[in-house]
Amino acid sequence: MSRQAIFILTDTQGTDVIGCYGRTEMRTPNIDRMAAEGIRFDRAYSTQPVCGPARSALFTGLYPHSNGVLGNDMAPAIDAHTIGQRLTTTGIRTGYVGKWHLDGTDYFGNGICPEGWDPEYWFDGRCYLDSLVSKEERDFSRLVPTAKDMRDRGLDETFTMAHRSVDKALDFIERNRDEDFFLVVSIDEPHHPFICPAEYLEEFEGFEYKMGGNGNDDLKDKPQSQRDWAEHVKAHMGDGEVFRLDPFFACNSYCDYEIGRVLNAIDKWIPNALTVYASDHGDMLGAHRLFGKGPAMYEEIAKIPFVVRWKDTAPAGSVVDRPVSHIDLMPTFLEFFGQSIPEILQGESLLPTFRRPDSCDRETAFLEFNRFEIDHDGFGAFSPTRCVTNRRYKLAINLTDKDELYDLENDPYEMNNLIDDSAHSTARDELHGEIVAWMNRTRDPFRGPQWINRQWGDSSASSWGGPTRPRPQDGINPHTLLYDTGEPIDRLEYPKH
Repeated sequence: MSRQAIFILTDTQGTDVIGCYGRTEMRTPNIDRMAAEGIRFDRAYSTQPVCGPARSALFTGLYPHSNGVLGNDMAPAIDAHTIGQRLTTTGIRTGYVGKWHLDGTDYFGNGICPEGWDPEYWFDGRCYLDSLVSKEERDFSRLVPTAKDMRDRGLDETFTMAHRSVDKALDFIERNRDEDFFLVVSIDEPHHPFICPAEYLEEFEGFEYKMGGNGNDDLKDKPQSQRDWAEHVKAHMGDGEVFRLDPFFACNSYCDYEIGRVLNAIDKWIPNALTVYASDHGDMLGAHRLFGKGPAMYEEIAKIPFVVRWKDTAPAGSVVDRPVSHIDLMPTFLEFFGQSIPEILQGESLLPTFRRPDSCDRETAFLEFNRFEIDHDGFGAFSPTRCVTNRRYKLAINLTDKDELYDLENDPYEMNNLIDDSAHSTARDELHGEIVAWMNRTRDPFRGPQWINRQWGDSSASSWGGPTRPRPQDGINPHTLLYDTGEPIDRLEYPKH
């Protein structure tokens, strides 16, 4: 029997805009149906809440600090092989339609299919712009439309990048239904400029998004970068209880319609396929007086929707509340296709959890922030952060700013920064150790004593010495040789003399 896996990826959708995560007013019936027929993960996290870095981790299986994509408009290192490259070498067909954002050019991409994916189906943002028939259409595609704008121009769903991408995905599914394949359906929406059909814009006209209790955060005990961010976007903020951005919420619901088209094709042609839906990150949507995404680790942008449907395998209606991460998806898909998992990959396969959700025993998920984009200095510029969350607490070490500790159990809206609270010092110090160990384990190029010697801690680290950590095997490049001997390594840590 052939094996097929479909990964549906959206842009800028947090759990707080999806019906099955408790926000039924958002009107996402297809994602909700997917969750009812499969597994909903309630504690899934982005590796970095910025488009490009998050996608780099998804498709290389390496954290952004390891694959080189520190911000938007950067490409992964040449030796950071994508899942497309790994699967095609084993004879599995691979298709990718939609936003890529990993070729190092700009937001739209260069229109060139990278190694590892089928060129016939490649359709990034540049391809979409080139598919528009006139300069007028191209200009309009970058404007936030009203329902009247769409109707006056006679434009419907077929104008959107989401619809054109899904059309290609449906063709790929039908044509390859009898073969092993891996297909990524990367929907750019509901990212700005929120292009969607008039009926969705009309349905959400005047929509008031109710916040959860953190809209009036004064940020006085938070990092300075967050106060600067709040000042920058204050024109978008409402009264601290509701947030208005009608086109975003309309486009959010429209995305669900396009996902429904994919699910219907799967039901028709390959009903036993493994289907995974997630987003790259969320949007602050007024929480903590912030808008968009940037140098923060709040749940609104860091936590992502993550739903798995796998007929007769993933138990319907299941929920997993353990922390998992983007970083786990590449090893998961490799195991699904019977491939070995190279030791260089930094996540763990979730395939056993897909079969038995109650078997998940994950305790932590790690996140980072480096910069928003290489091409500009907005959104915090260089804001190095390393973060860990467990089942109760979240610790963010902001290297050049104030650190943060939140008790997610008693303070789910992350209003009270407990970093200097002695009553929580044990939890804080344990998580701090987790971050340092993770940075060492993943060979983080920015690791060093600065992350260890914090003003609230009593540790002391020398700026010299420390072990050598050779590159783990990636299954493609020659075996790593130790500099001191010129011989192949036999472990991943050597004492440094």
